[in-house]
Amino acid sequence: MAKLTKESLEKRVVSPNTVTTNYIRVGMSTCGVAAGADDVYAAFIEEADKRKTNMKILKCGCIGACYAEPLVEVAVEGMPTVLYGKVNRETAVKILDKHILQKTIVQDFVFDGILRR
Repeated sequence: MAKLTKESLEKRVVSPNTVTTNYIRVGMSTCGVAAGADDVYAAFIEEADKRKTNMKILKCGCIGACYAEPLVEVAVEGMPTVLYGKVNRETAVKILDKHILQKTIVQDFVFDGILRR
């Protein structure tokens, strides 16, 4: 494995303000799984397939706010990246229908008002 240098790391840095791909990332650490993230992840997979979206559905580790799990980060090109909290199967469907397909943020589930641009 090549040694990491400051220059090689700088080449990898993508501004958090730049969304280059569409994805849904579900927090699947132990706290997320205990709060129902497995069901939320499965719902996103099933419902995205039904709607024939090209969204990448990804698993990730701890997002850092266990009390708000399951946490879901959604990035859609042309929109701010949004972190949703306390997501369940029903909320996952709303996120797909509204945020992904209609490009409208689901305000009721935005985690603590955090929106990244």
